[in-house]
Amino acid sequence: MTRHLITSALPYINGVKHLGNLIGSMLPSDLYARYLRARGEEVLFICATDEHGTPAELAAREKGQNVAEFCAEQHQVQADLGAAFDLSFDYFGRSSSPQNRELTQHFGDILFDNGYIEERVTRQVFSIDDDRFLPDRYVEGTCPHCGYERARGDQCENCTRLLDPTDLINPRSAVSGSSNLEVRESKHLFLLQSKLADEIRVWVNRHQDWPVLVSSIALKWLDEGLNDRGITRDLKWGVPVGREGMEDKVYYVWFDAPIEYIAATKEWADQDPSNRDWKSWWYEAEDVRYVQVMAKDNVPFHTVTFPGTILGSREPWKMVDFIKGFNWLNYYGGKFSTSQKRGIFMSDAIDMLPSDYWRYYLLANAPETSDTSFTWDGFAGTVNKDLADTFGNFVNRTLKFCASKFGKALPEGGAIGVREEELAKALRERIDAYNVHMQDMQIRKAMQELRAIWVMGNEYLTEAAPWTVFKQDPDAAAASLRIAINLIRIFAILGAPVIPNTAAKVSDALGLNLTAGDWIEGDVMEELIRLAPGHAFEIPDVLFRKISDEEVAGWEERFGGKE
Repeated sequence: MTRHLITSALPYINGVKHLGNLIGSMLPSDLYARYLRARGEEVLFICATDEHGTPAELAAREKGQNVAEFCAEQHQVQADLGAAFDLSFDYFGRSSSPQNRELTQHFGDILFDNGYIEERVTRQVFSIDDDRFLPDRYVEGTCPHCGYERARGDQCENCTRLLDPTDLINPRSAVSGSSNLEVRESKHLFLLQSKLADEIRVWVNRHQDWPVLVSSIALKWLDEGLNDRGITRDLKWGVPVGREGMEDKVYYVWFDAPIEYIAATKEWADQDPSNRDWKSWWYEAEDVRYVQVMAKDNVPFHTVTFPGTILGSREPWKMVDFIKGFNWLNYYGGKFSTSQKRGIFMSDAIDMLPSDYWRYYLLANAPETSDTSFTWDGFAGTVNKDLADTFGNFVNRTLKFCASKFGKALPEGGAIGVREEELAKALRERIDAYNVHMQDMQIRKAMQELRAIWVMGNEYLTEAAPWTVFKQDPDAAAASLRIAINLIRIFAILGAPVIPNTAAKVSDALGLNLTAGDWIEGDVMEELIRLAPGHAFEIPDVLFRKISDEEVAGWEERFGGKE
């Protein structure tokens, strides 16, 4: 059997992540992991905090903390928020771990030995007022390509072009703001991507099933020509190079961060080495299907730079089979930004409403084919229509009516008819489509099918009208209520990867202990009569409350709205 390795792009350590980060990698990868587990597949779902690099130092400096202390604190914050949003990581590691240090140095050494890394003397920005070399992100200025005035020295956040600090117009120190800069010589290591470009292209071209967003970014980089890339920096915080003459250098964060996928798996295994074999997931792992999930700005490093590292090692490390890339979720047309504190952050969101409200909304509006925009009206509309009216109301009104007329157990009486047979057939088609979209990681299409399944339940209940039929034919009303309550069970099973907390509440209300073996695989008619007469239930509290216009106005006031 195939084993499934899933990694989410590593959230950076410099603060609480916003909803764009959540839907851009962590949440859809969690959805996929939960779905595969529900089908009985063996899954290892790995993530970690990305802790090295300049922004970590700057964020620690801003808080007046030692950088190691800051990263340890923020790792715990992000781990706790991941748990609050029900992200089902098998392990959530740290790129500052000893395991990542060991593996990063291994890759650095073997690439050097294989002739894919060489030392070069570079001209680098030095801040006279700060008395230090400035790594890429310590230099800010105007992007020469798009004119964005807050571009960093490694990449423009606005147009995503990779930069060198010397490319910037009107550069200044991000440490002090000083423009008293000069260029001095410094020795660094370079990954010779130009020597690996043909191999990388062959590897990329083998993956014809990748989304267009992913393959087009990869091929664009390759078509423009791969430049050799500096992979060391003049910093103290990071993985030390460990080579003579480079004692004051660390590896560039974008060299060591992807290696943390492997290292985090080793961290996971080291917690229980008697039962966990990390290397079988990564080394000569022919039975593993590896899926990565990320936003589009991370795609180049995962389709070009990291594959180059693996290919250049000449070792049989597992390379990614499928990359799911996402566009950006914007906030009223402008970008979410951790550094600029713009948008809704995970900590604020979870304080406002339970995780399932956010999970469903974000997945239903996932930015797959283009950038999408978060608005409070749109959020409230989705919650009220889909979650409160279509799903939650179906559960509560069905169970309340049944309890009021027959007691808190599925009633006896009545028989299955043509309406139920047609329902089973239509439901089978919808579930099959839902499975296909989930397997293909077509997130929005999957959510559309899930909602359509909920709608089918409501339409069935409206047509059966047990509240009216009960007066003349209690047995017929009983039969339709049994079908409706079995539909609730089906909704809970199919919805569990999306709204796990609510699915668990429904499972408890129906007195079930749903497991992976309960996925709707076979004859749907059998599933529609699975819970038999006499099966007891409880009525859960309101599963999803409606969001009022007053709340929307208040949130727009608090977080900024259309203006």
